[in-house]
This record gives sequence, C-alpha cells and structure tokens, in this order.
Amino acid sequence: MDAVRDGRWIRQPNAFTEPLGPPEPGRYRLYASYACPWAQRVLIVRELLGIQDLLEAMIVDPIRDERGWRVPGGAFLSELYLATDPDFRGRYTVPCVWDVKEERIVTNDFPRITLDLETRWGGALDLYPEELRGEIDALNDRLYHGLNNAVYEAGFARSQEAYEEAVRKVFATLDFLEERLSGREFLFDRLTESDVRAYTTLVRFDTVYHIHFKCSLRRLTDYPALWSYTRRLYAIPAFRETTDFDHIKRHYYLTQTNLNPSRLVPLGPELDWSL
Repeated sequence: MDAVRDGRWIRQPNAFTEPLGPPEPGRYRLYASYACPWAQRVLIVRELLGIQDLLEAMIVDPIRDERGWRVPGGAFLSELYLATDPDFRGRYTVPCVWDVKEERIVTNDFPRITLDLETRWGGALDLYPEELRGEIDALNDRLYHGLNNAVYEAGFARSQEAYEEAVRKVFATLDFLEERLSGREFLFDRLTESDVRAYTTLVRFDTVYHIHFKCSLRRLTDYPALWSYTRRLYAIPAFRETTDFDHIKRHYYLTQTNLNPSRLVPLGPELDWSL
C-alpha cells in the first residue's frame, strides 16, 4: 500500500514487473482508465504505434472503490490481481496487462510498459530512438520526480512542510519545461516517450491538480510555451481521443473523498483546447 512517512506520501511499489513477451494477437489484454495518467500513457503509445490489433484495451469505470476499478461486465480489477497472487495486498492499479493464455497479470509496472511496447513490439513510430535513450531516460526521471509523481506528493501530503516541498518541485519542473519548450515543438527534436509522459500530467493540471491537489501557485495556462505545447499534443488524435475530461473529473473528485468529502465535482475550468 501507499505509505506516509514524516508527512510525505510514498507510492506503493509495482507488484508485477515481468517484461512483455513478443506480440501475439489475442495474447495480451490491457486494462486501462481514461482517468489515470499512468494508464493514458499506454493508451496513447498503443495508438501512436498502431498496435491496437495486437493489444486489446479494456477501459474501466472511472469510479474506484476498495475492490478496485470496475471492469466492463461487472467484475473488478481486484479479481485479476488475486487470481495472479492470492496474497496480494495493496491498491489494484491500472495500467496492467493480462496474459489471456496463462490467465495472470504480467505487469502493472507503468514506467516500463510503454518502453516494452516501443522496444519489443515496435510500430509506426520510433518513440524511444536508440541514439536518444540516455537523454530520454534522464528527462523521464526528472519528469517523474518533479512533476508526474510530485503532484500526488503535494495532494496527499500530511504535513505543511511535505506539501510545500512537493509543490516547489512541481513548479520548478514547470519552469524548466517552459524554458525548454520556448522555441521548440517537442521536448526533443521529434515526438518521443518523454512527450507522452509530460502530457498526461499537463493535460490534467488546471482541471485537477491546480484545484484538487493544491498545486496552485500558477496554472498551466500561465505558461505560454507549455500551454501551446500541450494543445499541440492534444491536436494529435492519439492524445486527444484518449483524453476524457468527464472520466478525469469524476474519478478524482468522486473517488478521493479524503481530499473532497463533499464529492462535489467542480464546473470548469473553461479551457479552449484548439490551437
């Protein structure tokens, strides 16, 4: 389970970390949520690579309870976790990949799933080019610690010191990205894995993290280069068609009652995502 130490929230480790095997039609099934940024990464990459026929996607209901995410048909993700490991204790998370043949979860290791798809399965685009991998890995690490996970550290902090520490990391990273993206289209000289990882946090920022997680020093729309960059990515079908603001808002505001006990879903913000 997630832990709290000295007021600081610590994400639970991923339980299933086996690499994906070679592509095999009908073998693997992705369980994902439009609400979850980690799962949306996989959905975006699946579309960009054009591997929809090789990796079936099951979209879970955005409202989660102690049984985990509700799977289409009435089952719960917890059933898959416990079928794989009857002793599993923790949150039942997406994304996860189910091996239909062996009837078990292969991986819920969200940092690795997209990289496995890009390197082991390939596809229409090279999102993890070999000559840039060292730089991509370094930037991805900075994005994770300073933005992707840091917004959660801010939202779930249990002390003022821990909250402020996390928020400062978030906005230091946004400042860094604003400077990096001034005068360039993507984080590197082409669309890469790093853009996918940045996008899924940025697209939720003003709608959820600015309000719900109290990352409220500035909005995404206060960053001209970052706001333009996020809208450019949103204009790409793989990004836009996997972005569902209704699922996003209902998940965070209705599920995380420790932060929003009234379960009120805010109206807005009214944002123009067109270029």
